[in-house]
Amino acid sequence: MTSLAAYAGLFALALGAASVLPMQSEPLLIALLLLREQPAVALVAVASIGNVLGACINWVLGRFVERFRDRRWFPVPPAALARAEGWYRRWGRWSLLLSWAPFIGDPLTVVAGVLREPFWTFVLLVAIAKTGRYVVLALVTLGLF
Repeated sequence: MTSLAAYAGLFALALGAASVLPMQSEPLLIALLLLREQPAVALVAVASIGNVLGACINWVLGRFVERFRDRRWFPVPPAALARAEGWYRRWGRWSLLLSWAPFIGDPLTVVAGVLREPFWTFVLLVAIAKTGRYVVLALVTLGLF
């Protein structure tokens, strides 16, 4: 596999995994780390950038799609959105440190947009969470942790 293909595939998968699409970037990252054809730091950086960018797309969607919450086609049931908003209001922006977690991370990034979390605060917290996850995964995969 060429380096460009490896990086592009990892970036695309990480970006998609941060959306509501049922994708995971971790298996590809682990496989690429085990192949040792690209530097681990570069792979973690590419995955992190893709995943954070995907979360930013969720923030933008939350910011602008909220006005359609009463429509029948709105993708999140009103009760679920209300629960997520209540949770986010209770724990605040620090809940974004869980944006890496399966099942709750992506909805949190949408709710942050709905509740108008400042963009640069959002990016900082999400980048810490998502990059931290990839760093730990890389360290464990390479036997350094």
